[in-house]
Amino acid sequence: MTAHADPAISARLQARFADFVQHAALDDPLYAAIAAAVAAHPDWAALLAAAPVNQQLPMLWFAALQDRLLERVAAGERPPLARYYASAGGTSAPDDALAAHLGAFIDAHRAELRARIASGSTQTNEIGRCAVLWPVLQSLVEATGNARIALLDVGCSAGLNLGVDRWGYRYVDDASGATIAATPARDAAAPEIACRVLAGARADFVRSGAVPDIVARAGIDLKPVAVDDARAVRWLRACLWPHDTERRQRFDAAVAVARTQHWPLRAVAAAAAAIVDWLEDLPPDVTPVVFNSWVLTYFDAPLLRRHVQTLLDLVARRGVAWISAESPRLSRGFWPGKPASAADDRPNATSWTLACPDGHGGIAWRLAATSHAHGRWMLCEG
Repeated sequence: MTAHADPAISARLQARFADFVQHAALDDPLYAAIAAAVAAHPDWAALLAAAPVNQQLPMLWFAALQDRLLERVAAGERPPLARYYASAGGTSAPDDALAAHLGAFIDAHRAELRARIASGSTQTNEIGRCAVLWPVLQSLVEATGNARIALLDVGCSAGLNLGVDRWGYRYVDDASGATIAATPARDAAAPEIACRVLAGARADFVRSGAVPDIVARAGIDLKPVAVDDARAVRWLRACLWPHDTERRQRFDAAVAVARTQHWPLRAVAAAAAAIVDWLEDLPPDVTPVVFNSWVLTYFDAPLLRRHVQTLLDLVARRGVAWISAESPRLSRGFWPGKPASAADDRPNATSWTLACPDGHGGIAWRLAATSHAHGRWMLCEG
């Protein structure tokens, strides 16, 4: 028997799963089917109440479920639910039996799922975003004339995006599929990331000859993930869409490279203060670049205001370049003048805003690109 959750809380969480089906599940039919089932079962949705309020999101619930499933499969079990998960070797499409298998798995592992939801966070470390970050860094080098960059990833998770200069990139025309530009990986073990460039984009944005020289790099996070910690890496793998084999393979390849590099990651409670401290130790001839991707959405309103104000002050006074990859709605909140993009209404759209010193004690804003949240497509804005 399970305790009954507050009906109002269950209803609120059920609504989030129903909304997920409508707006965020286009990339994975399995998650669409599971979300629909959870939206119809108050006690399943109520498991999410164990998470902090700012983490009560369906993706955390999905990650906890997949993490427990992968753990049991690795232990030699084969729960019927696994037949739907490509990440666990499954090949079945969602069918009428899915809800029953899902319910049986939840009933058998309810305590473990609640514990994972309570302690975990959606720390997806998506290196697909580097396909956009790399040309944004190239454009910054062209604008400043300084190739030497110090890169700080705020909300770094396992720090895989710090390898932006090691991965390979291939940019293809969205209409024809023809390759527009390609940058080889720095070694054979590093993954190649493909990105579709939408019609109307500036092709020269991905054909830049500028080569950023990242002379210092670091990551900060509330709970950074050590790439040598197999259990923590499994959690990050569980945060990925289960059917996306390509994404999973490049994640595993990036982890393997990161284990050889030992990029410095630090646990911090206050990101703004940590950014100020980081600046103190940089060489004087570098352009300091602060980068965040789908991190600020987890800040509550007062913390977000303080964080943004600190960053803008550092841009104006300390010469920092701030690259932010967040939802168009959130980006408009800290840059009210943000122009609309033709891609803003696409599913999982991400605004890449760039704030730099204007040379007169102020801030110059630019919308560098709009992309898919995982870098699958990109519209180069200017």
